[in-house]
Amino acid sequence: MILVNTDFISGKKLETLTIVKGSTIQSKHAGKDIMSSFKTLVGGELKAYNEMMNEARALATKRMVTEAQNLDADGVINIRYASSAIMQGAAEVIVYGTAVKFVQE
Repeated sequence: MILVNTDFISGKKLETLTIVKGSTIQSKHAGKDIMSSFKTLVGGELKAYNEMMNEARALATKRMVTEAQNLDADGVINIRYASSAIMQGAAEVIVYGTAVKFVQE
């Protein structure tokens, strides 16, 4: 499965199938949330939240790929990510793109 954020895949003629997406809502446990709130007093990277967002993006991408595979897609183009805070310590990540099949020339 080829995943790109462009509207083409070099050297391939594409048939557009449909939009595919994946999403998740992730949170960190209270202990890491409390430690991160202390970190905001002195500044610096919030590693627990960085890990949380990386895990969320990976899971959302996996779900999008599964949806594309169910359509027998060869790739997904125009991939975009978005995130939003749901509540303190929790965020939603969504990824979406256009599933495509390769057309033989």
